[in-house]
Formats: sequence, C-alpha cells, structure tokens
Amino acid sequence: MQKNDLELLINYISKLPSVGKRSAKRIALHLLKNKENLMFPLAKAITDTAQNIKKCSECGNYDISEICNICSNEKRNHEQVCVVENVEDLWAIERGNIYNGVYHILGGALSAIDGISPDDLNLKTLLAKIQAGKVKEVILATNATIEGQTTAHFVSGKLRQYNVKISRLAFGIPLGGELDYLDEGTLLTALETRREL
Repeated sequence: MQKNDLELLINYISKLPSVGKRSAKRIALHLLKNKENLMFPLAKAITDTAQNIKKCSECGNYDISEICNICSNEKRNHEQVCVVENVEDLWAIERGNIYNGVYHILGGALSAIDGISPDDLNLKTLLAKIQAGKVKEVILATNATIEGQTTAHFVSGKLRQYNVKISRLAFGIPLGGELDYLDEGTLLTALETRREL
C-alpha cells in the first residue's frame, strides 16, 4: 500500500529528534492549517538550507561559505582550538560569547554501542593544523559522559607527540548549585578537579 502525502509528511516529521508519532501528527495538522504563513515558508527554508549551507572545511561548522565565519574571522585567536563533539556544542559555547578562539568538531564521540570508532572522528584537519605549527593550545570540550571522557582521553593521546598545550574543561559544581542537590558523580568530579586557592 502506498502512503499518501499526509502519512509521508507525518513519517518524516516523526524522524526528527524528540518527536514521536503523536507529536508528528499534531505538527503536520498545524502545518496544514497554516499553509500560507508557515508550511510553504518552512518548505522553502528547508530547500534553501539544503542547497546553500555547507560544512566548513576547517572546523566542520555549518555556514554559507566553504570556510565558516568563525574560522575566517581574523580577530579570533587561531592559535587556540576548542575541540567539541558536535555543532550543537559549538553553538552552546558561542551563545555565551565567552570564547574567542576557533573550533574543531569531531562529529561525535567514541562509542562501541553506536558503532563510532576512532576512524569515524574528524581528526585529520586538526592534526594538520597542529603539524603546521598554527596551534598553541587545544581545549578538549567533549561532554561529561563516559563516551565524552573516552574521546577526550583518546584525542589527548593523539596530541601528546606534538608541542601543543592540551587542556580540558573543568567539571563539577555549577555556579549557584547547592551540594545537597548534586549527584555523587558530580561531587566526585568536583573534588577530583579542585584547585588550590
């Protein structure tokens, strides 16, 4: 049996992260009720994005140019590279407007369950930059998960042979956090990564 257009739309929407079949039906109906103001503009935006957005050849970010606006910005510190797992992580750091270096996106974290091996990580361009002597510090900003920790350990092992400073984001108690509300893992990490005052 061939699916009709509405069933096909619901099926595609349900493949989005955090969207189940029931939510997909509600979204599809909402789009149909707002064809002119929402559905057609959304369809155009999706088509335009698919045609115009490229992956940056330097870091892996998405932009309209072959080299993204972060990597091409001469005011940024190109000697400092923040290594993140995904584009979402880059966006989170950029949203805070607290970092002035450049990035490198690995494209995931090592995970036997998900079938992500060292060969699947985007390391070639990072290693090429380091070998060319363009990088002085690499900040490992992988997530505080087992996969993120494993990935940071693997990447730092790869970088040890080069004359580059390797640092890792600190983990532990969030600003304004109360000890009573923290889990044991967070408390343990906070204790192990404590600094001298």
